[in-house]
Amino acid sequence: MASPKNKILIFGGTGYLGKFMVKASVSQGHPTFVYVRPINPHDAHPSNSNKLQLHTQFQSMGVTIFHGGLEEHDKLVMALKQVDVVISTLPVPQHLDQLKILKAIKEAGNIKRFVPSEYGNEVDRVSGLPPFEALLENKRKIRRATEAAGISYTYVSANAFAAYFIEYLLHPHDQSTTDQHHVKVYGSGHAKVVLNYEEDVAAYTVKAACDERAVNRVIICRPQHNITTQLDLISSWERKTGRTLQRTFVPEEELINLSESLPFPENIPVSIIHNIFIKGDQMSFELTESDLEASKLYPDYKYTLVDSLLDICLVNPSKPKLSSFS
Repeated sequence: MASPKNKILIFGGTGYLGKFMVKASVSQGHPTFVYVRPINPHDAHPSNSNKLQLHTQFQSMGVTIFHGGLEEHDKLVMALKQVDVVISTLPVPQHLDQLKILKAIKEAGNIKRFVPSEYGNEVDRVSGLPPFEALLENKRKIRRATEAAGISYTYVSANAFAAYFIEYLLHPHDQSTTDQHHVKVYGSGHAKVVLNYEEDVAAYTVKAACDERAVNRVIICRPQHNITTQLDLISSWERKTGRTLQRTFVPEEELINLSESLPFPENIPVSIIHNIFIKGDQMSFELTESDLEASKLYPDYKYTLVDSLLDICLVNPSKPKLSSFS
């Protein structure tokens, strides 16, 4: 007789990655819960309308919704006592708010695993320009607080979100003729980057969160076929579309200067671009036999190739983005 599936609670479930995480949890057969702030149904703001639609979708999928704020400790504890595993996908501005989740997990006393919100570079093995380094340091603070509290964890280093960066670098759905033929290349364009489809990141995370092999370990998503460079990505798109893209090279010094001159938080994106596409930090260290690489840990899971995502863009030129919930 199969053991019952872990009950999974997701924080940030209506956010960019959170939507994929909820879908992955449900798809893998887990009783799934989300903890979200209450929404005023009479507030006509577009973001509220979108979140209400997501709540309806979640409920149609059988997801249980807990309404509350992260500052409502008793509500947090109540929700946590009903589940087994906690996955956070809270956005950057709320990373340190996860300390409140850790405090509630400690009090609840029943959580088998906590996955904090990271999903980028492996924070204990990379560094960046000051604006990006500050984000990495916040993630490290959550790691150290989790460990100090004696809470079982799995950290997920997902590297770069493929759908997001394909859109950012290539503009495949932009109907403007000029923009379709013009792209920016950061640095030389030769730095290696790892692009993983958001749906796969979520699937790997849910699998690892319930896998005893991943207890108190870091999962690194570095599948061989998704290691690429900006220039390779551009060349692939040119072959598929039959177009020649005009390349504008942005020197490293320009991004460094912008990271120093732009106000917060505008200095963060340029610092991230520098780290990924110029410094090449995602491939700056070798994986050892003791590292857990996602595609090797779960060889039966068929992850999405970057080349396949480009094909989707080609076949569906009018589709707004690959990263939609559907």
